[in-house]
Amino acid sequence: MAGNSFGQLFRITTFGESHGEAIGVIIDGCPAGLPVDLDYIQGELDKRKPGQSKITTQRKEADTVKILSGTFEGKTTGTPIAMVIPNEDQRSKDYGHNVDVFRPSHADYTYQTKYGIRDHRGGGRSSARETAARVAAGALAKLLLKTQGIEIIAHVSSVGKIEAPNVSINNADEFIAEREKNIVRCADPATATEMIDFIDSVRKNGDTVGGKVSCYVKNCPVGLGEPVFDKLHADLGKAMLSINAVHGFEFGSGFSGSGMLGSEHNDVFIKNADGSVTTRTNYSGGIQGGISNGMPIEFKVAFKPVATIMHNQQTIDSQGNEAEISGKGRHDPCVVPRAVPIVEAMAALVLADHWLRNRNAKL
Repeated sequence: MAGNSFGQLFRITTFGESHGEAIGVIIDGCPAGLPVDLDYIQGELDKRKPGQSKITTQRKEADTVKILSGTFEGKTTGTPIAMVIPNEDQRSKDYGHNVDVFRPSHADYTYQTKYGIRDHRGGGRSSARETAARVAAGALAKLLLKTQGIEIIAHVSSVGKIEAPNVSINNADEFIAEREKNIVRCADPATATEMIDFIDSVRKNGDTVGGKVSCYVKNCPVGLGEPVFDKLHADLGKAMLSINAVHGFEFGSGFSGSGMLGSEHNDVFIKNADGSVTTRTNYSGGIQGGISNGMPIEFKVAFKPVATIMHNQQTIDSQGNEAEISGKGRHDPCVVPRAVPIVEAMAALVLADHWLRNRNAKL
């Protein structure tokens, strides 16, 4: 199966299935000499792992990562880095009812038609379980970016029709601390309470709901992004749309910008007292001409409702006959609380790749 690798210079390849022995990732192109903080990497995985709270799936996975290669005495060696995460709490029997039945809005039908075979246990390779490998790799990318002062922070900015107000990103540590005080990972406490109550009510009704994750990149230098087809926002868009359940991506003013006048939307340049150049507004979302301009990079990622609901639904089987299917197994009523570290990880992979590529831009 093609399409399992991502990035050019900082390149990852993930492997494994939801109900296989393990999932993992190979990272190639990470510079030598980077200190590897395993506790930090594990901490990022802990934010994504299942079984965290009443509003996430109750599958119990420790998601303990093991580094098999590419490091020595706590630092990267410049050789391929292999990370593996065992699967410990598979319940394949939960999926026995859909061996020959296609679940609505899942990858069952498309995988079966494309490959002529599919792993029906939790979706196999199409399962969001694969994203744990991305988070592990993304955590290493974040460690690399931190050496340059680049910080990536995200939070849940909406659930259903509940929208959080704009929050301050001036202090990344304070932002993350506030976000981690609640199980929905929204940096606005009042909105978080409303979101949690709503998700719990949806869960009790056997249904699911979608939401958005807002992400910010601070201290990104000017110059990241490659014209014409590898624009920074294009690669960020591809990265985000590759995440399971993502149905939308917008940066800067996004879709709302289409309703503005150019005189309203243009970001006017100013020179600050310290000699730095910034813009008065940031409708560009920190990216102009596909290249970072030094302002905070801002984008939103929209997630659809989880496809598995605890209601009977009409569908067809592999022979084309009408069938009925009921939701079983352990699933998130809303994916966005666990998606925050995934969004951050994919952003880090894009930025680490473009940071390495940008080092060859000029003498």
